[in-house]
Formats: sequence, C-alpha cells, structure tokens
Amino acid sequence: MTESIRRSGEYEYPQGDGQAPSAYQQQHASAPVNPEWPPPPAYAPGYADPAGAAPAPVPAAKKRMTKGPAALLTAVAIAAAAVGGGTAFAFQELTGKDTVASSSTSTNVVPSSQRGSVAAIAKAVSPSVVEITATLSNGTSTGSGVIVGSGGEVVTNNHVIAGATSVKARTSDGSSYTARVVGTDSSKDLALVKLQGASGLKPAALGDSSGVAVGDQVVAIGSPEGLTGTVTSGIVSALNRDVTVSTDENQGQGQGGDGQWPFQFGGRQFNGDTGSSTTTYKAIQTDASLNPGNSGGALIDSAGNVIGINSAMYSATASSDSSNAGSVGLGFAIPINTVKSDLAKLRSGSQS
Repeated sequence: MTESIRRSGEYEYPQGDGQAPSAYQQQHASAPVNPEWPPPPAYAPGYADPAGAAPAPVPAAKKRMTKGPAALLTAVAIAAAAVGGGTAFAFQELTGKDTVASSSTSTNVVPSSQRGSVAAIAKAVSPSVVEITATLSNGTSTGSGVIVGSGGEVVTNNHVIAGATSVKARTSDGSSYTARVVGTDSSKDLALVKLQGASGLKPAALGDSSGVAVGDQVVAIGSPEGLTGTVTSGIVSALNRDVTVSTDENQGQGQGGDGQWPFQFGGRQFNGDTGSSTTTYKAIQTDASLNPGNSGGALIDSAGNVIGINSAMYSATASSDSSNAGSVGLGFAIPINTVKSDLAKLRSGSQS
C-alpha cells in the first residue's frame, strides 16, 4: 500500500405507455361540403365578371416560416429534456457550453477546452483531496483521502487509519481537522472518516470506472511522504488486476518504517508479508507515480472525475533505505464504482 509511516520522534509537522402524438402527423383531411355554405364564384379570382362585377380579390400568399439555428437548438433542448444525458451531450456540442455529458456520474469538472490538461485537472480537483495523519501505537501513518461530502465526509483506504488512536486531516488550503472514523470495510480496503466541524468543503466528482480503458490519461493527487497536494500523471496501464492485501490492521505497519503496505499479485509478495488474513480486489493499474502517502488519494480521468482510490504500489525494495525506495510505475487503485457501491455501508457505521 502507499501510506507513509514514521516512528514517534522522527519528525513532526503541523496537521410510458402513453406516447404523445407525433408533431409530424397529418393535420388535414377531407370533409363533407356543408350545403349551407355559399357556392363558389363563377369565375376564378382576378378575372372580371361579364356582367361588370369587380374582380374577386386574390388572397395574399402565406409566408413560409423557416427554421433557423435558434429553432434547431430549441428543438434539441426540448429533446434533451425528454431523453436525458445522451442528447444533453449533443446540445453541449452544438452550443459549446459545459453541461452534463452522459450521466450524473460523469461531468466536465474542467472546461471542455482544457480537457486533459494536468494543470486544469489539478486546479479543479486538489481542493477535494486531503492529507490524513493517523497516530499509531508505534508512530504515525500518513495517507490521503477524497472528500465525498461538503460536510466533511472523506473516503480513504482502511489500511491508512487501521489501528489508529487518533486521526487528523489537512485540506489543500492548510486547514486542519480532527477526524472521526465512521465506517470501515477491510474486505475492500476502504474507510469513511468525518472531519469534525467542517463545512463548505468541495466534494470530488465521482466518475464511472466501467468506462475506463487501457491507455486513458490519468492524474494522481495525494500526500506522498507528507508532501500535501502532490500531483503526478500517467496512463491506465492495465485493468482488473487481482491485488491481494492484508486485512490485519497491524500487518506491515511495523516492518522497517518504510511505509509500504504489503500486497500480493500473481502469487508473489511485495513490500513485505501480507500474513494469513487477506482480501482480493480488482484494481486499476497505472504508471502515474505513486509513493508512500498516496494511499487513499484520487486517481482522476481527463475530465476531472475521480475513477479510483489509490491503494498500493510496488517498491523496488522492502528495506528502510529510502534512497532505493520509490515508485517504479506499478501502482494500483480501487475502482470508483466499487467505492460508490460501498458508501451506504460505510455511512451506516459498519466496522468490518
């Protein structure tokens, strides 16, 4: 995993059925002639009667209404209101305005003109990522979290706060909060904490990880080694990796202080021994640089939507020699759809 751990005293820092009739249905039909109606004139309009009567007036031709761009956009807007996101995206393309793209879970967090810009993504999403510091019996653990509620709800990895006697969080503007653990799910390595006294925070836009493809551009934001708000970028390098992690809250937290949460892939152990109590999840693999402290942070798509929670990284060494440690382009994130499906359980206060 990618939380950073340090020993006490090492260093310190501040904290229908009924369809409407078609608009194109025929609007005229034959009708019987009313016998009481007057007979038609003996001569066509505009021709003089032989008896000297004045010619009948020629009725003015009706003006034909043309449908211009405004009428077309109005029609598209009405259709968008009827069928939802897909047509709303078409309306966006015609008008150039940012709006819902295809569903309520996929939005343009960054302007369309800046889609894919790492700088624009970082500016838009950084306020929704926090640094988490957990006090343990043998030191402190530093990780990250993603704000999912303006009142202070934050999703992080379970291994970031497991075994903590107290938890604090720091937002991108430097504000510090005491956090209370609301719910945990060790089987998915997820936890929900609540920042006490927080309000007006900016929740992240949670995307749809089912649409993620290998090669998609991604951005990671977290607090590696306590460096709050660090931004890295890369691509999705693989999908559906079976990553096995420990569910023992004490496993790996006292092994050399390197901050690497142990995990297993392909029958091999990385960053230490996972122990006998483990769980496996399908992960998004990325080459965006992840380091100790990125655990619980955001993996973001090119439109600024969070598509995963960073959770594990491979370190070149399991030793405490920091000169040999660091990212080698093998990081893993829990898909955001897994997180969304687990939120209700976490909010209920479940501890598992």
